[in-house]
Amino acid sequence: MAATRATQLLDRAGVRYRLHSYEHDPNAEAYGAAAAAALGVEPNRVFKTLVSAVEGGTRPVVVAIVPISARLDLKALAAAVGGKRAAMSEAATAERLTGYVVGGISPLGQKRRLPTVVDASAEVWPTVFCSAGRRGLEIELAAADLLRLTGASYAIIAQRT
Repeated sequence: MAATRATQLLDRAGVRYRLHSYEHDPNAEAYGAAAAAALGVEPNRVFKTLVSAVEGGTRPVVVAIVPISARLDLKALAAAVGGKRAAMSEAATAERLTGYVVGGISPLGQKRRLPTVVDASAEVWPTVFCSAGRRGLEIELAAADLLRLTGASYAIIAQRT
């Protein structure tokens, strides 16, 4: 399996992780839910990477990592980084800033290291899943390693649906 920037970062850092591949369905409405189902993993353990614009703070663009079973709470994200409000970035902006395609945006190995916030629910799992940088490929790693390698902080930024 070809390496991605995310797996290269993990290898350079000496982090233990597992790769999980699955057949990506380009017609799926929710890529994360499709990944969890294909891998047979609890959806609260699979995290999606979202790029948001934040107004009124020192960080105009922030990466949010939340469970696929939840929605990003934009007010909570803005508060977590000292901003007034947040909005989802356009797909093209997210792809340009991260170097990954939507549905395969990994929080690891992005083109530019962006300020990152991980939903605090990640702390309860021994390992979590996130995109490995390509659709149909997930990384399983300790949440503490994800936090350390992204320079992230924990905050409650997910709204349970």
